[in-house]
Amino acid sequence: MARRQSRTPLYDRGVTDEVLYEQGAGIARITINRPERRNAMSYAVMRGLCDAMTRAGLDDDVRVVVLAGAGDRAFCAGADLGGIADNAGFAAVHESRGLLADLFRTMWSIGKPIVAKVRGYALAGGFGLACACDLIVAADDAVFGTPEIDVGLWPYMITVPLLRTLPPKKVLELMMTGRRVHAEEAERVGFVTRVVPAAELDSAVEELASALAAKSPLVMRWGRESFYRTLEQPDADAALAYLQGMLTLTTNTEDAAEGVAAFAEKRTPRWKGR
Repeated sequence: MARRQSRTPLYDRGVTDEVLYEQGAGIARITINRPERRNAMSYAVMRGLCDAMTRAGLDDDVRVVVLAGAGDRAFCAGADLGGIADNAGFAAVHESRGLLADLFRTMWSIGKPIVAKVRGYALAGGFGLACACDLIVAADDAVFGTPEIDVGLWPYMITVPLLRTLPPKKVLELMMTGRRVHAEEAERVGFVTRVVPAAELDSAVEELASALAAKSPLVMRWGRESFYRTLEQPDADAALAYLQGMLTLTTNTEDAAEGVAAFAEKRTPRWKGR
């Protein structure tokens, strides 16, 4: 059995040592700490991830979030739907299944980039969790997929993050076939940002996270929000009008003025987040 990592856990609103949180140099590192279950998401884990993401979003010292799974076998092998009483009733079970949707909403609302660090399996809900992040850096042993169809189920809850990340027909093909996608194909299809040897995964993620943390937090937040709003906007004219307004707002911020001044003076900008 894999050993648990010995980071300081986040104890907030019922979070256990199955969700770990640590912070430094502008980066919040959130880890699903169930290596013996391939980091499958129980209800407690989903609640813990929501709390951890909320904590990162509210902390002005955090500029970027890195999400990972403990150990070297899996980022997250999907949902582990145990942990609710057998006599809880249909309505309670239905409501509990909404925790994954709550987690996705929380991740998209924190206003900060989230990088998935993927080693090993990212399947079913774990695939959706990775795609709910803004960027994915994967080891060359990473494997993605939606195997639900093989057991008579359908990956309903992860449809939205997958459609935000992959071409629609590719999403449908993966859902219909349940086949596994290895890291090389994932990078070629375009939903993985970068593939590196497993031994270089930590350094590659650290390099990317540090680069993101060095940007203006205000412009990063506004830019990230505008990207997803534009992606989901069916009306091109409405999207262009919205983006024009965002351009005007951004060019009038203190951070924009500081960025231009720093460029002219050949120095590192000092962001104020306003």
